[in-house]
Amino acid sequence: MTRPPTAAQRRIIEAADPETGRVSGSPAQLARLVVLKLAFRHPRPPHDHFLTPAGHRVREAGDEPPAAEPPGEPAAPGGPFAARLGGEQEADTGPARAREVRTAWQGLLEIRRMTNPDGATDRPCAWERGRLASSAALALEAAGCAPAGGTSPGYRVRDTPQPEAVAVQDPEPDGLAACAEALREAGWQVSEHAQPRGGARYLLASPRRA
Repeated sequence: MTRPPTAAQRRIIEAADPETGRVSGSPAQLARLVVLKLAFRHPRPPHDHFLTPAGHRVREAGDEPPAAEPPGEPAAPGGPFAARLGGEQEADTGPARAREVRTAWQGLLEIRRMTNPDGATDRPCAWERGRLASSAALALEAAGCAPAGGTSPGYRVRDTPQPEAVAVQDPEPDGLAACAEALREAGWQVSEHAQPRGGARYLLASPRRA
């Protein structure tokens, strides 16, 4: 974004639903918010618009202009957002990151509601099955589990050769148990295993279909 939003755009942002970030306005107004990366258009009917993390920052910052989104981040339900798989060297854990995770998770629940045949939000949808590691990592971070940092312990999510399964590791038994519980609550099937060499425990998680 190269300049702050207009007064009219701020009014739309400030009127967004505080829980979901859904915004309302004319098609031209909403399209402009999308161009400014302050909102995104849901890909499924009725194609509602929701605030991105940058939009939430505008809403909460009052008259302060929002910080520009870093380039090159992959798109996710809450707008430009990268799920933390664990092992990232720099991992912000402050309020801004918590807000972005919350927004992405709410957006994902909305995708579940709109794409699962029965509208269920308690189990993964096809979008998640196409992005297993990122989806599992988002579920973990949204539940309060900490990803591994450069020197700090935490979870690590990795793809596996098995279809529709990811591996989750955490060096702390309590941390691994918390990851298992978080994934189950998010609608994943979870089983615990031991590595052939060394016996380190890890989880295999698959998105539940029913």
